Amino acid sequence: MSSNPAERRRSQRLHLQIPIFVRGIDGSGDDFLDLSRTIDISSVGACLAIPRAMKLSEMVSLTIPAPPPTSSGLVPAETRPFQARVRRSYPAGDVHLIGVEFIRPLE
Repeated sequence: MSSNPAERRRSQRLHLQIPIFVRGIDGSGDDFLDLSRTIDISSVGACLAIPRAMKLSEMVSLTIPAPPPTSSGLVPAETRPFQARVRRSYPAGDVHLIGVEFIRPLE
C-alpha cells in the first residue's frame, strides 16, 4: 500500500471493461445517451471511455445493459440506473476518459 495520500484509494479498482449507458445533459442543454464502457471500476467510482467531453461536477446516470428477461424470472430484467458525478475528464485519442464518483457506493 502506498504511503502517498494522493495514491490511496477508498476502494480497490477492478480493471473490467463493462458496457454502460451514460445519460446526461450536454453543454448545449440537450439530453444525451451514449453507449460507453468502463476502463476500471470500484465500489465508489469508475473510469469511463465516452465519445464526448464532460465538465467537472456534471451529473450522469449510468445503466448497465442487460439481455432480455428470461422466462424463469430468476434473472432481473435490468439493473437500476445509478447516479454519478464527473470528477475528472480528459481527451484520449478519439474518446474522452472521465472519472466518476458514484453518489452511493455500490454494494
